[in-house]
Amino acid sequence: MEADVSEIKDELQSRDGLWRRIQLECQQLHTELLKIKEYKDMQEIQIKHQSSRVQLTDQLESKNTELLLFAESQEHQEEELNKIRNHVYREEQSHCSEQERMKTEISDLTEELHQKEITIATIMEKASLLERQLKMELDTKHKLLAKQQFLEFRYQVIKCENTHLKEMV
Repeated sequence: MEADVSEIKDELQSRDGLWRRIQLECQQLHTELLKIKEYKDMQEIQIKHQSSRVQLTDQLESKNTELLLFAESQEHQEEELNKIRNHVYREEQSHCSEQERMKTEISDLTEELHQKEITIATIMEKASLLERQLKMELDTKHKLLAKQQFLEFRYQVIKCENTHLKEMV
């Protein structure tokens, strides 16, 4: 979308340059039209004395027609420029709303990630506690097992002594 917006902006700048050239040409044509009018006025004075009045009038009408066509073309260019500006504006609005949506989504995902990190930390604490408890229980069981083995060994020793004493008796 950014590439499209950039392309549209470039096109808009290009058309803006074209628009300025058209305006400059319009000013030049306006200046030329003023010169033509002055020339026409001078010619009308001379036309009273000459018979070339029809030719000058035709030239003036031709220039007026060109100017009207140019004015129509200029209006069309303005309409196109306005359409492009409107399109760029809509694209920018769409882009802005898309950015806002993405910011909201990123914020939501960040919050969800934060909650998951808290959950993971809690689980890790519980796992650590359970691991410590398990180690303590294992230590206790190892001690009990050692004690049981010791008692079993003593029992065997006493049993042997007892058997030996019985034999002696």
